[in-house]
Amino acid sequence: MAPRTPAALTSFVRFVRHWGISIGSLVSGILALFVFRRDLPHVRWIVGYVLILWLLFAVITQVRQALEGRRRGHLVVRAADYTIQTLYHGVLLFLLPAYWASTTLTSVNVVFLALLVALTILATFDPWYHALVHPRPWLGLAFFVVSIFATLNLALPLVGVRPDIGLLLAAWTATVALAPVVRGATTFRWPVTIAVLAVVGVGVAGVVHAVRVAIPPAPLALARATLAAGVRDNEPVDPLPATIARQDLPGSVVAYTAVVAPAGLSQPIAHVWRQGTVIVNVVPLAPVRGGRREGFRTYSRKAAFPADPVGRWSVDVVTTSGQLIGRLRFSVTP
Repeated sequence: MAPRTPAALTSFVRFVRHWGISIGSLVSGILALFVFRRDLPHVRWIVGYVLILWLLFAVITQVRQALEGRRRGHLVVRAADYTIQTLYHGVLLFLLPAYWASTTLTSVNVVFLALLVALTILATFDPWYHALVHPRPWLGLAFFVVSIFATLNLALPLVGVRPDIGLLLAAWTATVALAPVVRGATTFRWPVTIAVLAVVGVGVAGVVHAVRVAIPPAPLALARATLAAGVRDNEPVDPLPATIARQDLPGSVVAYTAVVAPAGLSQPIAHVWRQGTVIVNVVPLAPVRGGRREGFRTYSRKAAFPADPVGRWSVDVVTTSGQLIGRLRFSVTP
């Protein structure tokens, strides 16, 4: 009689078979985050992943039905689906460090980061992906559209396109990229399909522009933010605490910020001073010029505070199109 396998060992083997690859992907993904978290210029890798993803997505969309009707064709479809899932996983891992750096966690743009994190986790764990995405084609399309949009939104500024323009181009392109799906679901010919999606893409870009405040301005990121009494030699002097007593409020307060941007990029920005939720001043600043690892340094000065300055203050660093790069907070107490 063969010896019985201990129940604990049997359970462990089942666990490894079911979750082993997923856990391995998670570990490798975390390591990738550490490796690439500061290496945004890997644009060729990012775009290469997306091109392969789109080509495979387009091909499998067109031939899926024919393959599933053939003997062992479902094996090809399953292999293609797994490859697409792996590409999603790789693309999203490339994106997360940049979007993490560009996100202000106390603002609405954290929602987009949370979406990317959720999709990354789902693509990492095979059982979850198989149970949730495979039976729901719309969720697979959501993976595809978000991956294309988020990648181009990051990659286009890396090749010199202004982030506000890149945002619109990314939304338009992600829409047109759905051409294989629309072509397979309708009787339209390819030219008509692409023309229709090009027009729809303009509308989608308009919607994205309307909600741009909810999208981090990757690859722009706030590297440094300091409140000070002045600036000397383009550096802050006499830094101020986050809480300032009213009698200690200096004659002028400087919001000093350094914004990281890729080389070759020029992006106009502004400082928006708020007392509570009320906008007090909007100060246009010189365009950020990318290439400095420590960030492009700039500042705004507020000399005239209201008669009652007590309360919570904030200085938002924004693009001129309205995307939030970062936020500096301080309070004035009685």
